[in-house]
Amino acid sequence: MRFALLLAGLAVFVAPGVAAADCARPAAVCEEAVAGALALIDDGVPLPVLADDGDAPAVLHAAQDLRDDLAAVAGAPAPDRGNGPTAIIAGTLGRSLRIDRIVRERGIDTGGVAGRWEAYLLQVVDDPEPGIDRALVVVGADRRGTVFGLYELSRRIGVSPWTWWADVPPPRRTALHAAPGRFVDAPAVRYRGIFINDEDPALGGWLRETYGGADHRFYERVFELILRHKANYLWPAMWVPRAFYDDDPRNAELADEMGVVIGTTHHEPMMRAHAEWETHGAGPWDYARNGEALRRFWRRGIERMGDREGVVTLGMRGDGDEAMTEGTATALLERIVADQRRIIAGVTGRRPQDTPQVWALYKEVQDYFDAGMRVPDDVTLLFADDNWGNLRRLPEPGAQRPGGYGVYYHFDYVGGPRNYKWINTTQIERTWEQMRLAYAHGVDRLWIVNVGDIKPMELPTSFFLDQAWDPGAMTLERMSAYPAAWAAEQFGPAHADAIGEILTRYTQYNARRKPELLSADTWSLDNFDEADRVLAEWDDLEARTRRLRAALPQARHDAYYQLVEYPVLASANINRLYVAVARNRQYALQGRASANAWADEAERLFARDAELARVYEEDIAGGKWIHMMAQPRIGYTHWQQPPRNVLPALSRVDVPEAAAMGVALEGDPRGWPVVAETAALPPLDPLGAPTRTLTVFNRGARPLRYTATASAPWLRVLPAAGEVDDEQALRVEVDWAAMPPGTDEAHIDLLGSDRTEVHVRVPVSAPASGAGMHGFVESDGHIAIEAPHHARAVATDGLAWQTIPHLGRTLAGVTAWPAVAASRPPGDDGARLEYPVTLREAGEVEVRVVVSPTLDYRNRGGLRFGVSLGETEPQVVALRFDPTPGHPDFQAWQRAVSDGVHVVTSRHRVEAGPQTLTLWHIDPGVVFQRIEIVRGPLRPSYLGPPESVRR
Repeated sequence: MRFALLLAGLAVFVAPGVAAADCARPAAVCEEAVAGALALIDDGVPLPVLADDGDAPAVLHAAQDLRDDLAAVAGAPAPDRGNGPTAIIAGTLGRSLRIDRIVRERGIDTGGVAGRWEAYLLQVVDDPEPGIDRALVVVGADRRGTVFGLYELSRRIGVSPWTWWADVPPPRRTALHAAPGRFVDAPAVRYRGIFINDEDPALGGWLRETYGGADHRFYERVFELILRHKANYLWPAMWVPRAFYDDDPRNAELADEMGVVIGTTHHEPMMRAHAEWETHGAGPWDYARNGEALRRFWRRGIERMGDREGVVTLGMRGDGDEAMTEGTATALLERIVADQRRIIAGVTGRRPQDTPQVWALYKEVQDYFDAGMRVPDDVTLLFADDNWGNLRRLPEPGAQRPGGYGVYYHFDYVGGPRNYKWINTTQIERTWEQMRLAYAHGVDRLWIVNVGDIKPMELPTSFFLDQAWDPGAMTLERMSAYPAAWAAEQFGPAHADAIGEILTRYTQYNARRKPELLSADTWSLDNFDEADRVLAEWDDLEARTRRLRAALPQARHDAYYQLVEYPVLASANINRLYVAVARNRQYALQGRASANAWADEAERLFARDAELARVYEEDIAGGKWIHMMAQPRIGYTHWQQPPRNVLPALSRVDVPEAAAMGVALEGDPRGWPVVAETAALPPLDPLGAPTRTLTVFNRGARPLRYTATASAPWLRVLPAAGEVDDEQALRVEVDWAAMPPGTDEAHIDLLGSDRTEVHVRVPVSAPASGAGMHGFVESDGHIAIEAPHHARAVATDGLAWQTIPHLGRTLAGVTAWPAVAASRPPGDDGARLEYPVTLREAGEVEVRVVVSPTLDYRNRGGLRFGVSLGETEPQVVALRFDPTPGHPDFQAWQRAVSDGVHVVTSRHRVEAGPQTLTLWHIDPGVVFQRIEIVRGPLRPSYLGPPESVRR
């Protein structure tokens, strides 16, 4: 079997088993040798890795990691250097005498490397120096360029960046070869990194148990994780009272030695952790009243940074990550920034613009920017998302400033409308779509993402950092293939596609509604079989996950549990738990005897949640990850987490001995009979609803017998009689060919052995003829369409319509690209998506367009698109929601991020028969997920009705 990791300009992996042509790409690493290849491992013996002692400490550290990685893959260490004929030689231009000599004497082309930020070159070189016949040379433009070249090789030989953090064992290989040729790479985004945040109780508990605190031993692992992803930047853990510099003076020293750039968060200016104010500050955290003390405090932060690389955060927020003042304190903040820059210049003895600085436009600071506040052009403007993965603002396309632009993004958050910290709920498809928008608007100076506890955000963290390396190379196709490629890196190629599909699905299902937001009311028990459909998806995913575990070698089980199995099993379990609670509560209200069994099931599932976490913390990896799943996730009642997991309230019923019949109807939560009311099923029709369901249930302990009689020979109910211990579902169906023309109703009479009677109306709605029907056909008063299922996608003015697979709650997202295209009014021959539909009758309908919750990042009053139905003029509609508390559209934003979508509505007068629904492009950035055409009230559900029949 051939093994290769081809990065092709960014960290997107080609799984083992690639074609021979791929193994011939410059510096590709494969088991089989191509012509001119250099053996990195030969008969189980790896090459030595050589680096000058005078090179940067970061290079020497990475070189040792590569030695260890090669030894782990080969199963044996490299022999002593001696005078072997082949080697890996690494070094930094201008810092390594050996590399400078090889470049000069062997005439190595350093074009595209020399003088380029963090660039590196991989090349097999003949006779690089006396005593060495051939070598794979790693040449860095600077210290991190060399480091990244070394870690690039580690990934190419099969060592995952998560080898320590997720216990991913390196593959064993007796032979590996590096192809000849010249491979050059460099990042497109200058600073790329992570923010460890909200790290208690999970990571914090693990830290205390493992290291006693956030000391340099912990940060050495963090720095290595960052560098293995070819990233360079960190906002350290800051959950009070953590302070990177105070907790261990060795932390900052080690960061510099390993080559990691340290910054501080959006509310920790001037390289000071906010927790340090408690121990080193004096007086209130208030610049207007205590400016001198704050300036002294900040000056010490810059002094302590010294000559080490850093990015200094400017500005100020209120104490405890809150707004500094009521309203927009623009003048005060401008004065603070000016004073901070004077401190920087005074301490460093250089111009302030010679020290990298960032101003984070986070939360209310965005309002200052919108109100006209500006900082010097050499300061990086760090735009932010809304804490839920939706970018709030972006620069105008083509805007230039020496300090450039950045983005602060979130995979974890503490705040409203609900904390989400426990498990990965991020679709990489959404991250890709939003960060692609950012890059298209010129955001290439700094990308930082809040990863919470680091675990279990492994997949989106890898993706974010890999995309940040070269956003332009992360095409739609590469993004779509990423889960399988990432799975190949962790588990090998044999099952990579299947594992990648599981990763894609569990994140899609979790992103529908984050687990912390789930409740007994989320999934409908009564309409569209929603709860059963959702659980069936989780059941299928869990079954596939278990089968794949059995197919993997034992050595990969620990990693599999962390990266795949636990996220799937625990997420499936929590969905089952809330559906069990919902059934218990509803069945108790209906008087079902089975309500108590569902209470027992909820308690069992609650206990299973704890057991799954216990396995994670105690059984896998020898108990290495103790406390790591301590984050509460069950029993939220408001935005803040409960102190511990809390089982939702359950109901129990006293069950009489005698049998008693009850009936439940599809679309109705009540238990029948109901005094003075007539039971009715939703309408049946031959296209959208050929069958309906009603359930006979027992309210007593003894078995119940029932009979069901239809009023017409063309109406069937199956089974028509039987004995019920708990419940029996009955299928109601129509023989449409036998139904007399004009019929619109029948009924079913149910009789229990306890003499209870329930009479059920059965409306039917059959079209006079199927002739002339086209496209999606109205049924049950609605049409539901998945956005990718358009009949035509008309692209004009340089636009192209793209389908982003799996993005969103149901199928996929559709958007227009490029994102910097000009807006244009709808109509004429403009860009549009067309959906043929057939409506049953004339009248007024509501069109509901379900879109991803993209914010008004252009600050123009909401992203717009057009909607037309039939021959009418397009109506212009807009996405209007805002994350600013007190804003008129704040509640709409809370709904949008909780639901994962925003629904835009318009009303239209229609004629009966075939016509076309059209979505018109106006503003870029809109992502369509589905469309619903609704006539009258639509039975409630979370995901909406299944897609309509298409003729």
